[in-house]
Amino acid sequence: MTDTEPVPRGRVYGGQGGDERRAERRAQLIEAGLDMLGGGEAVSVRGVCKKSGLTTRYFYESFADRSALENAVYDHVVEVLAGNAWDAVAPVDDEKAAVRAGIESIVRDVAADPRLGHVMFSASPALQVFAQRRIESTRMFAGLVTRKAADFYDVEQPGLDLVAHFVVGGFAQALTAWLTGTVELDESDVVDTCTELLLSLAPATGSL
Repeated sequence: MTDTEPVPRGRVYGGQGGDERRAERRAQLIEAGLDMLGGGEAVSVRGVCKKSGLTTRYFYESFADRSALENAVYDHVVEVLAGNAWDAVAPVDDEKAAVRAGIESIVRDVAADPRLGHVMFSASPALQVFAQRRIESTRMFAGLVTRKAADFYDVEQPGLDLVAHFVVGGFAQALTAWLTGTVELDESDVVDTCTELLLSLAPATGSL
């Protein structure tokens, strides 16, 4: 089969159906894109295919172009960070424990896989393609903060939104400084310091 021939669909191979194999190849391409973007590299179709070990035929099976892959990588990062953070925070009823759980989840994730943090927060020129997406994800993360804060404070939504955006923006900048080595702290110190800083905003939130 040549690189230009259509991809066969529906067969079972190695115990996997066509849809499963396509999903697996898509995941491989996203992982390769994450490797490149997380390392500050510009993404190219050829580069991603080489890194993933797949041909361009399989790239275009899942993505219309390079931009579509970049957006899929960003969505994957947001899904991992936001999903894990919400799972950590949602069941917690204590204010301080909830704040710490959310911060600890994100710090742990970016420490374990710095690529996630670089895609989400880095100012690398290769990542300027995400400028608008970061505005959107900031709103989404601020919304998560607002939803949980509403459990603790009896305040109007606009007041919570303002504080939530302040929190998300400041936390993102702090993590950027930590990931780039501008701030040299242990992971536990980052969690402790950011938890105390965010909790220090509680009086202002309650007075809005």
